[in-house]
Amino acid sequence: MKFVSIGQLCELKYGKSLRKDKRMAGDIPVYGANGIVGHHDQSLISGKTIIVGRKGSVGEVHYVEKPSWPIDTTYFIKLKKNFDVDLKWFFRLLKTLRLPELSRSAAIPGLNRNDVYKIKIPLPPLNDQIRIAHLLGKVEALITRRKHHLLQLDELLKSVFLEMFGDPVRNERGWETEPLGSIATVERGRFSPRPRNDPKYYNGPYPFIQTGDINRANGRLSEYTQTLNELGIKVSKKFNVNTIVIAIVGATIGETAILQIPTYAPDSVIGITPKSITRETESVFIEFLLRFWKPELRAKAPEAARANINIETLRPLPTIRPLENERKKFATIIEKVEGIKTQYRQSLTELENLYGALNQKAFKGELDLSRIPMPVEPVEADKEPAKTEPESVLPEHKKHVEFSTPDQNQRMALSSAEGRKPVLMKWLDEYLQWPGKDAAFSVDSFMKEAQQKLDELDREAMLSGQGAEGAEPVLGINDYDHLKEWVFDQVRSGRIEQTRNLIKMDDKEELGNTIILKNA
Repeated sequence: MKFVSIGQLCELKYGKSLRKDKRMAGDIPVYGANGIVGHHDQSLISGKTIIVGRKGSVGEVHYVEKPSWPIDTTYFIKLKKNFDVDLKWFFRLLKTLRLPELSRSAAIPGLNRNDVYKIKIPLPPLNDQIRIAHLLGKVEALITRRKHHLLQLDELLKSVFLEMFGDPVRNERGWETEPLGSIATVERGRFSPRPRNDPKYYNGPYPFIQTGDINRANGRLSEYTQTLNELGIKVSKKFNVNTIVIAIVGATIGETAILQIPTYAPDSVIGITPKSITRETESVFIEFLLRFWKPELRAKAPEAARANINIETLRPLPTIRPLENERKKFATIIEKVEGIKTQYRQSLTELENLYGALNQKAFKGELDLSRIPMPVEPVEADKEPAKTEPESVLPEHKKHVEFSTPDQNQRMALSSAEGRKPVLMKWLDEYLQWPGKDAAFSVDSFMKEAQQKLDELDREAMLSGQGAEGAEPVLGINDYDHLKEWVFDQVRSGRIEQTRNLIKMDDKEELGNTIILKNA
């Protein structure tokens, strides 16, 4: 593989200063080192570019497709014509480089473009660059989709709570209330040694959490970054499973989580243990209720070098007390959703690991690209438009297909690719029943429709308490491989016809590069 320096591929041009009062009018995004910092009515760059942080957030990289105005804390990239370079590939490669480490100043970090120019990088052929960018872009899209799903579930739970109980802070439904200290034991964590980082107390078998662990826990805490030894637990405070832990200092004030493991905690954490015999149910209800109180708790924190709240802030907190069966019903719903979220987060972790592995192999030239097809649309989009517009390809398959609902046994198996296989095959058969032989078939379009149906079935199962608990089905590579094999079987059997699109140019029809599947 050919190696070149970045200076051979591009020029890093300085952004242009723009007064802050000029960044508030217009639709053109204004980019600083951190990203968009405003909007203007004029553009400095008319088309696609890459913006690199020059001062402050050194080495931050942003891909920009539309007109923009990079300010003077950034560089923007102008590709040279020495080599064929795909801009999206180059953007992803720049993200793998440790550009922040090139900063020459600790006081005001800055990036010298001559240091960037000296970096040697592998330069694969243009088609391989396009394949790499396309493949990484697909995985990035899956990661974004998974993160969006997690946010949607959080919003779903919030909506369900408000529908059932109303806003617990304003208590708009007029529920009876009790002080939090009456329904739960509220205790502060402890870690008395000074200095706190004395190593003789650490690195034993006992989990020891900090406020950051609560912040990262997403409501259910089972992971930790520190441990205590036998000496350490004598000077700390232990909290048991189903205790609600809440951060009471700094930027994490009000963050909560339910312990899934017994753990020790310092005095920056308060533990809330319900007194009810149905402790698990009560913990679920109270923890979610406290999420609504977070803005109020932060507002009560005194403005100081390090804001904080204390036990006397929490004990008198008026806690709404709906009927016990209603609290149990909500706890059941939230636990089902938390099961789904656990799978989402596991899927997200796997996708992020996959992305990291692909990223590393791709830019070291270790990735086998022979099985990755060339993406037609991105290549065509980067070309100059033809003088004569081609006629439209075959009409797209009808949207929002009404798929049949699988029986209960099939629904219980939807959490695995193998279990989904017969359902997807049936749906695909239904999907192919379009009117007329001139309708195009798209596997991606079918996958999108099928995922929407699966999401709908899962929401029904979660809210009704039926179906596979905590097993949200997410279509992935294995499903795609099953469908691909099935479609190829149909092509071989003659049911599906494989052809190419027709392009009309200068009164002549020619075969285009787009492969089309249609009902034969």
